[in-house]
Amino acid sequence: MKFRKKPIVIDAEQWFRGKEIEGVYRNLSDNISLKFNHAWIDTLEGKMKVSEGDWIIRGVNNEIYNCKPDIFEKTYERVED
Repeated sequence: MKFRKKPIVIDAEQWFRGKEIEGVYRNLSDNISLKFNHAWIDTLEGKMKVSEGDWIIRGVNNEIYNCKPDIFEKTYERVED
């Protein structure tokens, strides 16, 4: 069997070092350190590392997860606000 993902509109922001996005933590211990080029998010599967340029997606149930830029480009297209 084959399936197609239902068309839904999601909120997404691309993360870069120094950019504040709700739910993205710079450091596992203190949420303040800027010395790393990665961050962390709490997902339904646990803590996930976010690298610079990753997209932070807020899903249909308000959950957050990250997506690598190449996969994001193949999966999503921009819609009007």
